[in-house]
Amino acid sequence: MNQTELLHVNFPHLRALKPFDTAHSTTPWLDNLESKHQRKLCDSLEQAIERSGLRDGMTISFHHAFREGDRVINTVVALLAKMGFKNLTLASSSLMTCNDTLIEHIESGVITRIYTSGMRGKLADAISHGLMDEPVQIHSHGGRVKLLQDGELNIDVAFLGVPCSDEFGNANGTQGKSCCGSLGYAMVDAQFARKVVLLTEELVPFPNMPASLVQDQVDYIVKIESVGDPAKISVGAARVTSNPRELMIARYAAEVIEHSGYFREGFSMQTGSGAAATACTRFMEEKMELSGVKASFALGGITGSLVDLHEKGLIGKLLDTQCFDGQAAASLARNPNHVEISTNVYANPDSKAACCDQLDVVILSALEIDVDFNVNVITGSDGVMRGASGGHCDVAAAANLTIVVAPLLRSRIPTVVKHVTTRLTPGESVDVLVTDHGIAVNPARPDIRERLLASGLKVADIDDLYQRAISLSGNPKPIEFTDKIVGVIRYRDGSVIDVVRQVKEYT
Repeated sequence: MNQTELLHVNFPHLRALKPFDTAHSTTPWLDNLESKHQRKLCDSLEQAIERSGLRDGMTISFHHAFREGDRVINTVVALLAKMGFKNLTLASSSLMTCNDTLIEHIESGVITRIYTSGMRGKLADAISHGLMDEPVQIHSHGGRVKLLQDGELNIDVAFLGVPCSDEFGNANGTQGKSCCGSLGYAMVDAQFARKVVLLTEELVPFPNMPASLVQDQVDYIVKIESVGDPAKISVGAARVTSNPRELMIARYAAEVIEHSGYFREGFSMQTGSGAAATACTRFMEEKMELSGVKASFALGGITGSLVDLHEKGLIGKLLDTQCFDGQAAASLARNPNHVEISTNVYANPDSKAACCDQLDVVILSALEIDVDFNVNVITGSDGVMRGASGGHCDVAAAANLTIVVAPLLRSRIPTVVKHVTTRLTPGESVDVLVTDHGIAVNPARPDIRERLLASGLKVADIDDLYQRAISLSGNPKPIEFTDKIVGVIRYRDGSVIDVVRQVKEYT
C-alpha cells in the first residue's frame, strides 16, 4: 500500500488527495519552451472564440473606452454572426453611434438581449421603435458592477480591446499607438468574466507594466490590426464646447460652487460628460487661483481641463475610470497622482468603499429635468433613446452637492418640464439646477438657497423656470407610445425606476 493509499485508509476525509505523478502532469505547457510562453496566443480571432468555449445563448461583454472610435464590438459580433452564433446576450458597458451595424445582428437573431448603460444613433432609434422582443436593460456604471456581483448578469466571454499586451495578458491603455487611457470598465469585466479574450494591436515584451488588466485574469490573446481610434474618444457626449450659451451656463455653475459652502481647501469634484459640465472646469480654475483654494481630488471621466488643473497644482489627485480625451490618456501615463480606478471602486453601491461617496461637488447634464428635480438623460423630446445612464445616478446620490446644468430650451423644446419622459435620477438626489434663465434650488436644500441668494446669484423657483420655458415654446405635444416596453431603467441598486415604451408609429 503506497503512502496516498495509507492516508485514504487512516484519514477518510483525505480520500480526494491524489498521488504525485510528474512535475508537469497538471502544467504540461511547461515541458515545451514555446508553449510555456505562447499558450495564450491565438492565430486568429476565430480561434480565440473557439478556444473560449462560447456557445449559443451565452453572454458576451465589451468596454467602451474608445467611445465613438471603438472597432472591437462590431468586428467581434460580425464574426460571431459569420460563425453561426445565435441568441447571445450583449453586455457592453455602453453603446455608441458607431455600433449601428448591430441592428442587422439583432434582426438575424445573433443578439437577443442587451445590458448597457446607454445607446445612441440608429441602433437606439431602431430599438426605441420596437426592434427587439425583449427590453434593453439600462444600468448605471456602478449598477453594472452590482448586477455582476448579484449574479443577474453573468459574462461568459469578455472581448476586451487594448492598445498593447504581453504574451501573458498584462495590458494597459497608456502605451501603444492607440492609447485610450483608463481601462476602468474593462477591469471589472476581466474580474467577473468566465473567459477573457484580449484583442491587442501590439504584442510587447513581458512584463508589460503597469498592467491595468493582469495576466491571471486573461485566457486568450489575439493580435488584430486596430482596436479603436483614440481621436474619436472626445466627440459626441464628451465633446469640448465653444457654444456661448453652454459656456455661460458653465460659468454660472462655477459661481454656484464658489458660493455653495463646499468651495473650501481640500474639496473634491467631478464634472460630467456634457459640454457645459466639462466646460465648468475652466471657470473653476479662475476661482481656485484667485482664492488660493485647491481640490484634493477630481473623480470620474477625466478631461484635459482637469489634467491642466492637476499639473498646475490646483487638484491633488485624479481618480480616473475613463479618459475623455488624448490629453487625459497621456497624463495617466506620466503623472503618478493620476490614478486609474475600476467602476467598482468608482461607483458600485455594493462596493466595500466607492470613491463617489467622498465627493463634495458633481456637475451633471440633463436632457430633461422636471419640477420635482427628477432627471432624464435617456430619452429625447421625441421619446427615442439617445443617451446613457453612465455614472449619473451613482454620483448624484453620493455627492454632497449635485448640480445639474442644462439650457432652458433646446431647439425650442423645453428642458424644464412638468414630468420627465424617463426618470433616471430621482429628484431627491439633485440639489441645484443651473440654466441660462436662472438657478433653481431643491426646496430640500434651504441652506444652499440662502447662500446663493446672499451672493447675488439669480435664484428662481423651478416652477417659475418651467412657466418661463412654456411661455417661450408653448406646450409641446405629448409623445405617443405603445404599450410595448423597449427599455428597463435600473437604478444603481438594481431596482426598476422607470421603463421606456415603444414610440408610436404614424402612418
